[in-house]
Amino acid sequence: MILSDTAVVRPVFATVVAMLLVIFGLVAYSALPLREYPDIDPPIVTIETQYIGAAASVVDSQITQVIEESVAGIEGIEFIESSSEDGQSEITIRFSISRGVDEAANDVRDRVSSVADRLPVEADPSEVEKLDANQDVIIWWNLTSDRLTLPELTDYAERYLVDRFSTLSGVARVRVGGDQAYAMRVWLDREALAARDLTVADVEQALRAENVELPAGTIESIDRQFTVRVARSFTEADEFARLVVARGDNGYLVRLRDVSRVERGTEEDRNLFRGNTVPMVGLGLARQSTANTLDISRASRELVDKINPTLPEGMNIQSSFDSSVFIEGAVEEVFSTLVVALILVVLTIFLFLGSPRAILVPAVTLPVSITATFIGLMLFGFTVNLLTLLALVLAIGLVVDDAIIVLENVRRRIDEEGETPLVAAFYGARQVAFAVVSTTLVLIAVFVPIAFLQGDVGRLFSEFALTMAAAVVLSSFVALTLSPMLASKLLKAHEKENWLTRWVELGLRSSRAFYASILVRVLRHRVLALLVFAGMFGGSAWLFSQLPSEYTPREDRGAFMIIVNGPEGATYEYMREYMDEIESRMMEFVEAGEVSRLLIRAPRSFGASTSFNSGMAIVVLEKWGERRPASEVMADVQKRMADLPGVRAFPVMRQGFGSSQDQPFRLVLGGASSYEELAQWRDILLEKIREDNPGLSNIDSDYKETQPQLEVSVDYDRAATLGVNVSHIGRTLETMLGSRRVTTYIDRGEEYDVILEAERDDKRSADSLENIYVRSDTTGELIPLSNLVTLEEFAGSTTLNRYNRNRAITIEASLDDGVALGDALDHVEQLARGNLPETLVIDFKGQSRDLREAGGSLMFVFGLGLVVVFLVLAAQFESFVHPLIIMLGVPLAIGGAILGLWLTGNSLNLYSQIGMVMLIGLAAKNGILIVEFANQLRDAGKGFDDALLEAATLRLRPILMTGVTTVAGALPLVFAVGAGAETRAVIGIVVVFGVSISTLLTLFVIPVLYSLLARKTGSPGDVRHKLEQEDRASEVR
Repeated sequence: MILSDTAVVRPVFATVVAMLLVIFGLVAYSALPLREYPDIDPPIVTIETQYIGAAASVVDSQITQVIEESVAGIEGIEFIESSSEDGQSEITIRFSISRGVDEAANDVRDRVSSVADRLPVEADPSEVEKLDANQDVIIWWNLTSDRLTLPELTDYAERYLVDRFSTLSGVARVRVGGDQAYAMRVWLDREALAARDLTVADVEQALRAENVELPAGTIESIDRQFTVRVARSFTEADEFARLVVARGDNGYLVRLRDVSRVERGTEEDRNLFRGNTVPMVGLGLARQSTANTLDISRASRELVDKINPTLPEGMNIQSSFDSSVFIEGAVEEVFSTLVVALILVVLTIFLFLGSPRAILVPAVTLPVSITATFIGLMLFGFTVNLLTLLALVLAIGLVVDDAIIVLENVRRRIDEEGETPLVAAFYGARQVAFAVVSTTLVLIAVFVPIAFLQGDVGRLFSEFALTMAAAVVLSSFVALTLSPMLASKLLKAHEKENWLTRWVELGLRSSRAFYASILVRVLRHRVLALLVFAGMFGGSAWLFSQLPSEYTPREDRGAFMIIVNGPEGATYEYMREYMDEIESRMMEFVEAGEVSRLLIRAPRSFGASTSFNSGMAIVVLEKWGERRPASEVMADVQKRMADLPGVRAFPVMRQGFGSSQDQPFRLVLGGASSYEELAQWRDILLEKIREDNPGLSNIDSDYKETQPQLEVSVDYDRAATLGVNVSHIGRTLETMLGSRRVTTYIDRGEEYDVILEAERDDKRSADSLENIYVRSDTTGELIPLSNLVTLEEFAGSTTLNRYNRNRAITIEASLDDGVALGDALDHVEQLARGNLPETLVIDFKGQSRDLREAGGSLMFVFGLGLVVVFLVLAAQFESFVHPLIIMLGVPLAIGGAILGLWLTGNSLNLYSQIGMVMLIGLAAKNGILIVEFANQLRDAGKGFDDALLEAATLRLRPILMTGVTTVAGALPLVFAVGAGAETRAVIGIVVVFGVSISTLLTLFVIPVLYSLLARKTGSPGDVRHKLEQEDRASEVR
């Protein structure tokens, strides 16, 4: 082999190459960005349109459907999800990850602009943003003060802080939690208005006419020019109170204070935001759909460090919740695992070799290979993330295998054939070069097909796969260059044996002799061996069918949310009592030392809201080693919330793939002609689930037809006769029963709203329509509104949802402990298919959708990996029989992995399945060592049976060493603790059990299959030998 020959002959050259690999690897590592996962976040664009006063059905038909129709043809859309609420339309478009988010947003803006003239004139212009409307806040910074009130804190945040956080790279929106922004509140007195012959419209008109700031031209002298402006006269509550609304018949000026109560209040005071019972204002950072959470967190920390010293006395910004804490903790844990795995692997090799000199070879080559892999990451454009680091941890066992194969063969030639270290290194490396290259190509053949996967799963694991491939390629290069060179320098022909060396050699010789005797018996009873193999295969297939399936293991991410839902139509006061009770109960966890921070917020929505029946708590747990697992804490919380009679409160923990607080089970019902029909289908399905529940809890749907509502019916003919415009009726009701922003005022350079609203005590019941008047356009007289309208009470939904442009109702639920998401989805889908009409269309959202899409992709990769590995081996061995023998060892590894998952109570998920794909290459390595060496011995003239027995016994040591080192490299994953331990443990279990069982069984299965199938086969060089013989024969003739 040219590489190994050159390295042994030119040791300085080999050393320099290794040093360059390390140097450039360190440079690449320092330049690589750090993320939680590969950049798999899909481009998501949200369109928000306000249509104040419009019912959900009107918003759905006149805005949502119009915009959905216009954007539906944009390239690369995966799905469209929309929600039409009273006064607001929200459309979320998810694009394929191959599209750039900026390009996608521009396409959406163009399409939305093209239909702007088809939207209602009263609707606000649509806003297009590069974020998911359902995106949770990733970081909460809390602003507190021992001197300022909440409105003053809100004002300071809006003036000086929000814009600074908004400019951070990757931040899509800054949410202000518990905000009580200043506003000039004009609380109208309906009786005083009626007594002075005034209407709401009169007050609105007066405010708009008097509270203006207009340009008044210019004054220009010979040398200077002045701009003239008419200043606003109204900035304080007293000044607004003096504003003249009308003039009486006797010349009396009717002022605003005569018909209302004017105060400098807040836009909305019906909200709360507390941290550990302390009222505060929160600054929540929501990221753009493709932004990096770690980058945002670091940038915001640096900004806070700059801001805090400049804050007024008594004010402080502190962190209450930061989702990047888990990410940083998980990355640190993986780095620690990497170091532990390195140490374990080196110690394992030392136990096998028993020689301090021999251990230096893999101890040096291993760090070189791992460090050099970062060069590959940079060339591929990857990042340092949990999956690439996990690939490096798993690669340790693979990387050292090649060095072990070379080292063991050199050591054997020195000890058994009496060669000098230099000669043994030269010919020993050449002898196993084919095996090293073969195993490398096999592993590459396993990993590279993963990179061709499409969608989220493909992007997610392509970095994992190509990182493994890069590590394996570099390990082969180092094994054929640095390893033989070091072996030629470090190994000694007559090295003094110590007790450990003697003990190791005695143990291995005994093991080899014992193995040879057992193998002889097995080869004599090959049928029995094959029956055992078939039985194990069948047992593995049965166990596979018993394993539950889910998208990813449930992680303890160090924080969870408590979702609180009250009855439809519940008021803020109603919810506040329950939120206070929930806070009181949760503070017990704070006092017990399990929770470090408790944030309480109500309502759950941001901004102006007409719905107050929701709330949430963010529970930030203490460090992982200082508390119970999050699952136990959440179960305890669920029990403590179960006796709350008037609300439903349940804990939810967001997971890594997707940052939403939504529950994992999300099944979408569609295909009906109306929402009423969909609701009937939903009720039927929910009843069937109650009768046969697969393990779901907190079951709910997003269609609430129980919201109490009053429908105002206008007597159009009577209104027309009396000269009253229907729009005046609507605006009057909006102002008196809701609120209306009619103008603004300036205070210290900032603009604030002036809001009209009736006194809240005057709108407690349906009788609130009494004493509300509108003016006749024909007579100028006041007309009682009660003479023009009738009220009808009904229950309906204030939100209408669509999925992929179809009417949809989503059923969502939590999973009981031990229940897998895949099993629950299969069960409920079967119930739906069996009990609902054939027109039913079923779809999925969130984790449920991800699971459905990922399953088929990974099965395709597994099949593709088997085919590619088989073809690569066929090309190397110049035979279709030898690869078949090698590949028949793969089911043993898969069976071991399945057994490990079953024994440990784990599931089939992304991590376990990708580990099984990886086992294809690991299981094939042992078969390659035996088959390739048996072919070499047969070429050297040995008989078939003798060659097979000698190949298996001589390769026992490297097979055991590579197997044990691979297991040693994965053991730290099995016993992982801390952030992200759940996902690391799953793939560690797959590798440990799969490699352990396949290593032991392939020592017997491969020889049996070889003796049955390969007796009449040759070696890759047979055709060449035949060609040389025939060529010589022709020359003789």
